[in-house]
Amino acid sequence: MTLYLDLSALQSVPAANLNRDDLGSPKQVRYGNAPRIRVSSQSWKRVIRLGVEQDLGEKAARTRLVPAKVQRALENADWPTELAAFAGAQVAASAGKKGIGTESAGHTSVLLFLPEAAIDELAAVCAEYRQALEAAQSKKKPGQVLPPQQIETILKRRTASISLLGRMLAELPDANVDGAAQVAHAFTTHAAEPQRDYFTAVDDWLGEAETGSGHLDTAEFSAGVFYRYATVNVADLLKNLEGDVKAVRTVLSSFVEHFLLSLPQAKKNSTAPHTVPDLAYLAVREHRPLSLAAAFETPVTGDRQGGFSQPSRQALDVYAGNLNRLTGHRNRRFHGHTIINPQEKYTGLGTAHDSFDQLIDAAVEAAVPAVQDQQ
Repeated sequence: MTLYLDLSALQSVPAANLNRDDLGSPKQVRYGNAPRIRVSSQSWKRVIRLGVEQDLGEKAARTRLVPAKVQRALENADWPTELAAFAGAQVAASAGKKGIGTESAGHTSVLLFLPEAAIDELAAVCAEYRQALEAAQSKKKPGQVLPPQQIETILKRRTASISLLGRMLAELPDANVDGAAQVAHAFTTHAAEPQRDYFTAVDDWLGEAETGSGHLDTAEFSAGVFYRYATVNVADLLKNLEGDVKAVRTVLSSFVEHFLLSLPQAKKNSTAPHTVPDLAYLAVREHRPLSLAAAFETPVTGDRQGGFSQPSRQALDVYAGNLNRLTGHRNRRFHGHTIINPQEKYTGLGTAHDSFDQLIDAAVEAAVPAVQDQQ
């Protein structure tokens, strides 16, 4: 039986542009026949991943620069530049049966996702086969000089964040990892559209008689209350982490914490939108996850004071209560919430907790021992 840890949050974000489209505008989606501001899952997922890696002290990199990084490592070990560049290219060429393609700049044709520590390991393989690299350097078609299986083994290594979020590489199918976590696009619970900001920058060295600005332009921003959702397949995470229950608990706790407390960093210096969710709801479910996004298919309207936060919390509670009625309670091991205003009472969101920490601890405790019992 599979268990899922579902994460829902409502977060009010002031004037910001957390995630831009190709024209620099805040991303949008139309839902319930109303325009909404959207933050892509990739944008939020990246900042969550970086936080998890910082917590665990094992960084990974999604990059096309592996050959260049290996070259630099070899140059730092006093290799000649041309030989180091050839060795870096051979790391890609020797990966798997057919190798990984490289482009004119020496970058791989696809993004690789691997532990940062892999660069030193790849450089060590190059050092071990230096004589073979020197002998093949002048050949027009040197083929695969480095041992493919050894290179592939290094590229297949994973960190906790790779186990959590997954990896797909067509060139090395054995390196693929089915991610345990799924992250949804965040969207405003109410109708919202981008707004334009006309701004100028003063030239501090203009003379007293000179007027005007040194620069003028327009930018776009948005504001609103966002519904955010993610889910983790706990059994898949346990499998990806090779049955290490302690690691699963640590990774789960870190993921939930950074889901709640992280924020995409786009335009942060000019907007500083550093809020946290005013409501978090966690549930441990069997069989399948359940998003509460449909609570906002009908856009929330402002309360008497014009705010959307409290009406959004109320809409989520009502929808969760109705969902509980439809699905029953047999397939839910745990659910609970924490909220900015403890005076607000919500019956559809499970047990109330005083803090994010208490809520996370209770949810992880409910999820991981249940998986242990099933193994």
